[in-house]
Amino acid sequence: MSEALGEERAPGAGPAIVLVEPQLGENIGMVARAMANFSLTDLRLVKPRDGWPSEKARAAASRADHVIDAVRLFDTVEAATADLNFVLATTARPRDSFKPVRGPEEASLDLRRRVAEGQGTGILFGRERWGLNNHEVGLADEIVTFPVDPNFASLNIAQAVLLMSYAWQVAGKDGDLSPRFSAKAPPSAAKEDLFRLFDHLEASLERAGYFFPEPKREVLTQNLRTMLTKANFSEPEVRTLRGVIKAFDHEAGRLAGGSPNAARDGEE
Repeated sequence: MSEALGEERAPGAGPAIVLVEPQLGENIGMVARAMANFSLTDLRLVKPRDGWPSEKARAAASRADHVIDAVRLFDTVEAATADLNFVLATTARPRDSFKPVRGPEEASLDLRRRVAEGQGTGILFGRERWGLNNHEVGLADEIVTFPVDPNFASLNIAQAVLLMSYAWQVAGKDGDLSPRFSAKAPPSAAKEDLFRLFDHLEASLERAGYFFPEPKREVLTQNLRTMLTKANFSEPEVRTLRGVIKAFDHEAGRLAGGSPNAARDGEE
């Protein structure tokens, strides 16, 4: 029998996350945090080693208190999954089983379909040290495994839950993987500002003797203007570049022993 510590699972919610004999409260808390990142709330624990509730779990959950408060305890995997219609078992090891094996993306798409049909679904995660045993895997409908390096296939429990939670979230976006927010792009510089940058840079390079020999001036000037135009600078970027040129001019004038302001003549 379970010990209800929160509300029952809401119809149509995401898959239940079932941790089998988790050892550390900190790991449970990090699992709750990973779930909350991707809108999962149904966390079920089968015989947590250090008991429940756990202040260490709450601290590690980093304010995912709604997940921690809704945790339910069970004595067996059978009891933890009794109300579900479809269960996945996560494992990194090949099993002597004829169960279908899926990757997280394919498995999550199938979970989305089942949840939309009103089925209760869940994902089993095993112990930190050695995962699920064969009996527990046998209780699941299918196996899900991650495409990790076979020479180092070890994932901690929170990492495994995070990967499945992310796959679940992506599966519900119909291929839209755009970021949650984007940087506000500054407006492109007006051509007038860009032309002033051309004049400023070319005047500075002229003083530095860059356009030599004289017959190459036109080609060198055209190359510079092509590069600057292709960059599609914003107005702040143009101002920054002109400030850089001014600084170089100032230093060149100082080293030449002349007036720093003299090196700036004609830049406007």
